Amino acid sequence: MAAILLNGNDLARRLKLKMKQEVDAMKANGILPGLAVVIVGNNPASRSYVTMKERDCGEVGIRSFEYALPEETAEVDLLGLIDQLNADPNVHGILIQLPVPAHISEARVLERINPDKDADAFHPQSAGRILIGNQTFLPCTPAGVMEMLKDAGIEVAGKDCVVVGRSNIVGKPMALLLLQANGTVTVCHSKTKNLKEVCARADILVAAIGRAKMIDASYVKEGAVVIDVGINRDENGKMVGDVDFDSVVGKASFLTPVPGGVGPMTRAMLLANTLKAAGLV
Repeated sequence: MAAILLNGNDLARRLKLKMKQEVDAMKANGILPGLAVVIVGNNPASRSYVTMKERDCGEVGIRSFEYALPEETAEVDLLGLIDQLNADPNVHGILIQLPVPAHISEARVLERINPDKDADAFHPQSAGRILIGNQTFLPCTPAGVMEMLKDAGIEVAGKDCVVVGRSNIVGKPMALLLLQANGTVTVCHSKTKNLKEVCARADILVAAIGRAKMIDASYVKEGAVVIDVGINRDENGKMVGDVDFDSVVGKASFLTPVPGGVGPMTRAMLLANTLKAAGLV
């Protein structure tokens, strides 16, 4: 029997309808939520993401402020812009589209954002609050995954959860959120021994490694829930995930497609964080 596909487009649409009602209520109370998006350079994927995020803002009524800076922008100028946005009462959330050019320190840029406006939850303070389970904002992709599991009625507590990937953006916070939900969590990476065997025991397997179609059926336990966070291009330029969909769809119980799975939920969680930030004012 083929896996049930977890439709991120559908869930994101439902969540955005609720958020639009929340925005309307905020506006009635004199609060107009605003998200500032800063992009440095002309990375096509980044440009596409920013355009989609601005469209999402428009759908729910969040004001979007875009700052498109040239590739050669000096770090000091970017930090100065962040200071301006931190001080702007019309801006409730700030997002710096990553990656930034190599001459700019990503760490210094993320640390400059006011933690109360940290819509991506990448600030060290945000990360620390997640570690102790007292978070204000959650990184958008892991938060979106948890919403998908909840919406599908998939219980995490007591399950053997394996996360493949240890990035600060997805892998590490994903592991912490699964742990908060009482899952038993293993984090795998490029140095993990017997990776296939570790993955094959997982009740919930999250692939976030950035290697196209690496996770095939041999990595997957019969009936496992498989969450594909990867966004890659195959040899034909087609968008694919870290999971070999055709191989795994007949073995998993639930599976996220790429595209249309985790991606739309990542953007929906950005909106949710922006609304939460507006509520802090």
